Order: sequence, then C-alpha cells, then structure tokens
Amino acid sequence: MNCRINLRAAGLLVPLLILAGCKSNEQKQAEAAMRQLAEAGKQMGEAVGAAAGAAMGGVKATEPVDFRELKNLLPEDLSGMKRTSSEGQTSGAMGFTVSNAEARYESDDGSNIKVSITDMGAVAGVAAMATYAWALAEIDRETESGYERTMTMGGHRGYEKYDRESKSGEMSLLVAGRFVVEVEGYAVSVDALKDALGKVDVGKLEGMKNVGVK
Repeated sequence: MNCRINLRAAGLLVPLLILAGCKSNEQKQAEAAMRQLAEAGKQMGEAVGAAAGAAMGGVKATEPVDFRELKNLLPEDLSGMKRTSSEGQTSGAMGFTVSNAEARYESDDGSNIKVSITDMGAVAGVAAMATYAWALAEIDRETESGYERTMTMGGHRGYEKYDRESKSGEMSLLVAGRFVVEVEGYAVSVDALKDALGKVDVGKLEGMKNVGVK
C-alpha cells in the first residue's frame, strides 16, 4: 500500500483512517494480542465478581447509608473508657461511594479503642475483597505472642487478631454482606475488644441492608 498522504488535499479524517491501515504486521498483531488479553481480563473479572457477590450475600447496593446514621450506632462509651472523638464521612471515586463513621475511646491508664462502621455500598464484592480478604478466606495462625483467625460471632463472618505482648489487637464483622464493623485497641484485653464489638447494634445494621439497593 502507498502510504504517502497529502494531508492538505485529503482533509483530516481520511488521512487518519489511511494511516491506521498503514500499520505494520507487528503492530497489528500486538494490538490484537492486547485486545484478547483485555477481553480475557474482563471475563475473569466478571466471573470473580459473581463468585464474590454470592459469597458476600448477593447484595448490590448503589448508594451507601448516610454516615450520620452509622454514627448513631457507635456506642456512647465503653467499659472504663470515655468517648473522646467521633467523625463520619462519605467519599467516592470513579462512581463508587462509601460511608464511614468512627469513634475513639480512652481510659485514664492510656488504653484506647477505636470503633468504626463502614458501608461499602456499590463497592461490595470484588473491590471490597482487596481490603477485607478474610471475608472469603479461612485463617488460623498462631505465633509466640499472639494469633489471628477468622471466626463467627452472632451468625456473622468475622476476623480477629491479638498480640499478648503489646496487648493490642483488632476484630471485624461483616454484616448483611455490605457493612463492616471494626474494633482496634491498644493496651487492652481480648475481652475488652469483644465487649466493644458487642456494643454495636448489628441488628439495626441488618435492617439497613436494602438501603440504596436496586
């Protein structure tokens, strides 16, 4: 093919189309391979998304619960600790929106706990697994000073991790396939973490599971 083109005479669109036809065989093969990889990735993502969606309860939320409602579910205080701060926000990017509320509690001896509630909204599914991988995995690990494992609490999938030397740890629960309740503590006992987690009314969270769902 003669690829010499008079851009002034032919205008703009036609030369661009002709130039596209002047690509080498190597370029065409590379582009075809990229298209095939992209299609394969898309199909794999859809398959994983379906599996993850089923594991997460099949929830397809389009709008998260208002973070102010999540803040109302945070306990006023914990055993021996006063609430020192609370905040909430709704944030989004690329069409996905997430709501979060959290509160911090401290005691006179320096121990502290943070309790947070996150509504993953439309992110529930594959994207959420990057942060909450324990929701689809079985974990049971011990070290000289602590452990981490998946568990069930009140019928909800959960995760806990604790270090006896630092007396620090975390616990999380997945509620209704879209809400994640998390507790993190420092200089506290395992029982204190469990007590804090139990102070969140997960029944009310379950009652919100259809908010924003189409």
